[in-house]
Amino acid sequence: MRITNVALLILACLGAACTESDRSAATPGYAELVLVTGATGTQGGAVARELLDRGFDVRGLTRNPDSDRAKVLTDLGVTMVKGNFDDDASLAAAMHGAYGVFAVTDFWEHGYDKEVDHGKKLIDAAKNAGVNHFVFTSVAGSNANTGIPHFDSKAEIEEYLRESGIDYSIVRPVSFMDNFRYFRKQVMTGSFYDPRAGDKNHQWIAARDIGFFVGEAFDNPDEWSGKALDIAGDEMTIAEYADLLTVTMGLDVHHQQITWDAYEAEAGDEMTMMTRWFDQIGYDVDVESLRLRYAGLLTYEQFLINFER
Repeated sequence: MRITNVALLILACLGAACTESDRSAATPGYAELVLVTGATGTQGGAVARELLDRGFDVRGLTRNPDSDRAKVLTDLGVTMVKGNFDDDASLAAAMHGAYGVFAVTDFWEHGYDKEVDHGKKLIDAAKNAGVNHFVFTSVAGSNANTGIPHFDSKAEIEEYLRESGIDYSIVRPVSFMDNFRYFRKQVMTGSFYDPRAGDKNHQWIAARDIGFFVGEAFDNPDEWSGKALDIAGDEMTIAEYADLLTVTMGLDVHHQQITWDAYEAEAGDEMTMMTRWFDQIGYDVDVESLRLRYAGLLTYEQFLINFER
């Protein structure tokens, strides 16, 4: 594909000076450069792989280019560069020459104020670098005034992005299927602890499919410009989830509805606040409509079947 595009570019420019803008106009499939922040993380890694598959040139930002995860991405074809959100010079260097930026920020490591600051620094750096398309990953429900700190921090970054003047797109994922790895050990004891009743509904998405939607945004900028989309790949009740775990994990898994106090003692204030919101309101992505349009989205069953045990 790249050879074909380059050949078309050469033909288009024969006999005339070919500028950078001519390149983009003449060859919409040309391998544009996208900077992926958090490239060694769950979302960033999925986005980097998806963009490579779609023919983009990918530059990955990481604090440690020598880490094992960074080396895996390098082997795949990602150009890994060192930098961090608190180093303006490193952000400027990383974004130099980039057509697009994928941005992910981290509340859990840095807290509310620092996450918002990081998001604003990324947006400012992208604007200064002349980036054409900025894609931010937020959280479903960020626009619902939930009062949940790590939802509200994303909402604040979204607002700053909308006011920045940069061409942007926002994806808002629900709970990650990939987080199963954090409580797999508990599930293998035969119990799934949750303070919600078994008939409460919940929604999930695979990180792979977050990467897919980001790829869609970069591949279809006219359609995605200024758009924010809540995304999910599957939904079921808590009881149905326990049944799914039973079928896929090869052992009887029972939903244990623990008290909210017991849950908070284990999970902490922030997680409890979010789970109470799940219990009372919850995600409301139209999963059926998304799956009709994007038939390849993973179900949780498919995810668990392919999960590395």
